[in-house]
Amino acid sequence: MTPTDPPRYRVHPSPIGDILIVIAENGIVTLHPFDGPLDAEIERVSLLLRAAPVPDDEAGARPDLFEAAASQLDEYFDGARTGFDLPLDWSLVRGFTLAALQAVCDIPYGETAGYGEVAIAAGAPRAARAVGTACATTPFSIVVPVHRVVRADGSLGEYGGRPDIKRYLIDLEQGPGTPAESESGRSIPPAPPGARDSWATGE
Repeated sequence: MTPTDPPRYRVHPSPIGDILIVIAENGIVTLHPFDGPLDAEIERVSLLLRAAPVPDDEAGARPDLFEAAASQLDEYFDGARTGFDLPLDWSLVRGFTLAALQAVCDIPYGETAGYGEVAIAAGAPRAARAVGTACATTPFSIVVPVHRVVRADGSLGEYGGRPDIKRYLIDLEQGPGTPAESESGRSIPPAPPGARDSWATGE
């Protein structure tokens, strides 16, 4: 892919519906399940990127990265993968939103954390509401596990208007035989300094 190449996209089926994967020059720029016409979703992403993605079966595509993303998603939904090893392009995310989403990446597989806990981990203890905004507007779902962020009372909260998907993902991860390590072989990371003793308090 050269600097002049447009972003590329592929639609990948999953148990929670179709997932749109868009790859730009520096990696995956968005990966998100969508509900509705593909054309409308492509138009939405085009406005964000200021460039219209084209199907990945055209010249100059990145089949290696698309195949890696598709394979890792399938393994995740099969219960065989607890972490993702994919290059993410964070260019659509800035400021505290970026810090919050990177903190979300440290929530261990099979556990949940409250918005306030994520705010602490991101370095802004009073920014729980902003964490909610970051999760609601993230360009990355599943590979950045915003589904693991719940309300202080332990209730799920919204997930792009699809709390059923959030429940499915949490149930998938908390099912029997939850592995203790990610597929990359790295141990699940501890809560960042300043956070509570466990991400799983849900407060």
